[in-house]
Amino acid sequence: MIETAAYEDVIQIRMSREMDGRAVYWVAAYLVDGLLVDTGCSHTAGELVDFLGEEDLRLVVNTHHHEDHTGADQEIMDRFGVDIYAHPRSIPLIADRLELYPYQELVWGYRVPATVSPVPDVVRTEHHAFHVVETPGHSADHICLVEPSTGWCFSGDLFARENPKFIRPEEHVGRIIASMRRIVALPSDRLVLFTSVGKIVEDGRKALSQCIDYLLDLAEQVQGLHRAGMTIEEIMQRHFGGEHPFAGLTNGQFSTYNLVRSLLEDVS
Repeated sequence: MIETAAYEDVIQIRMSREMDGRAVYWVAAYLVDGLLVDTGCSHTAGELVDFLGEEDLRLVVNTHHHEDHTGADQEIMDRFGVDIYAHPRSIPLIADRLELYPYQELVWGYRVPATVSPVPDVVRTEHHAFHVVETPGHSADHICLVEPSTGWCFSGDLFARENPKFIRPEEHVGRIIASMRRIVALPSDRLVLFTSVGKIVEDGRKALSQCIDYLLDLAEQVQGLHRAGMTIEEIMQRHFGGEHPFAGLTNGQFSTYNLVRSLLEDVS
């Protein structure tokens, strides 16, 4: 299932596996001036390739290696012969068939391993120059693409909402905050976030700042409760009313427990 929409000169491509006529989980890629940012999941690879057949695709950049961002890499290279770029840390991961949890296989599926190239510091298209900003935290290999003249920031999974309630076990809140601060500090007057969850945030600097403040305030509260002798489980119950339902659906991968643990261990 694919839906498209236009924002200025950017085409947003929302993709989801379809089950019983309904979208399971939307992810977004973006096409601008011949550049495709991310390729969605393997379940929608064929639809994406068909859509791109009507477009002037010239190159692809993956924001990180996760299966919902790289799922059509090999199919796109086979069909169009274009180069795909990613952070050097992403390259061996995209070339490998990483094991998935059952929910990942159901929602996104296994990608075909692909050979991609190291992303340059600046990705140039005919009319734009996209600066690569390293933004680890969601994953160690995460990058954002920023076009200073337009204020566009293709932010991958750096930001989903101002008040996250759960994270994956490998996510590191301290690094997420540092990466958000790096984007907020960019000199452009305007900052529009093009997120992988399909939200386009016109005041990206405000949204990121609100998320930073939320996480720092939450860390202070969580650490205070921990110093008072409360366990992670007790803190979860006190502050969030218990574990988030997503934990049960994702084999504990997307969980409030992971968020509280990282706030205790990774934020100073």
